[in-house]
Amino acid sequence: MDIRAGVVETATSPWGQTVPIHIAFYLIWVAAIGGLAFLMVHAIYVQFIAKKQAHVESASPELAAKVPEKVARHSLAARLFHWIMALAMFALLITAFLPKVGYQFPWVTYHWIAGLVLTASIIFHIIHASFWMDFWSIWPDKIDIEDAKRRWLRATGKAAPAPRKFAKYPMENKMYHLTIVLAGLAVILTGVFMMKRVRTPFFTRNPYLFGDMTWGLMYVLHGLAGVGLIALIMVHIYFALRPEKFVITKSMVFGTIPREHYLEHHDPERWAATK
Repeated sequence: MDIRAGVVETATSPWGQTVPIHIAFYLIWVAAIGGLAFLMVHAIYVQFIAKKQAHVESASPELAAKVPEKVARHSLAARLFHWIMALAMFALLITAFLPKVGYQFPWVTYHWIAGLVLTASIIFHIIHASFWMDFWSIWPDKIDIEDAKRRWLRATGKAAPAPRKFAKYPMENKMYHLTIVLAGLAVILTGVFMMKRVRTPFFTRNPYLFGDMTWGLMYVLHGLAGVGLIALIMVHIYFALRPEKFVITKSMVFGTIPREHYLEHHDPERWAATK
């Protein structure tokens, strides 16, 4: 088989057709270096360039008195989903990319097991979010878009009204969620079909389910989404550890945020505080 390297590696099938087989290995380093570059640029921007946000109007004493000392942010079910999904994603990345740098182990079995755990956790989350949570709270709305425009205008030195306080999730959280949903679904959907090419207790192996071109494109999409997740996870960990964001990270462990943080950053009309 004649293999040709590039951003997408291709090969010539026995019938003379040029088909993709997977992404180039160096894209792993592109994603990692790109993620690291973003972290460095953002840290420099926040420390030396960004203007301090104007103090937002404080809540009235009457409103503050109605807010509990600890405001519920994430239920136990939501927190368990988050950490199970995180472990599954790390397991997928480790089992996918360590063999590429020379560490050999029975990675295929561990990889599809982690993939099934991720798939099951996502299915649970969709059901849980649809029936027991405010499903639309994580998706951008009209106010988010208007405030994003205001922030951009003010950041570029133009006059604009002050942006309003956030709902439960700030715009940047919502956009990150949308991005990682697309990458995660691409990994899951292609991964489920790719399990037909290996022996598992769940599927009868059938490598001829699709033609060479379809399988090749599926492997390429799976790989691109995988390397994309490297950068996305780096960004997520970076923001989770930033001092001004750490209160949100703790809420993913303990489930609540302090009253002071809620009153400073969130609009009670868009997100009602509960115990």
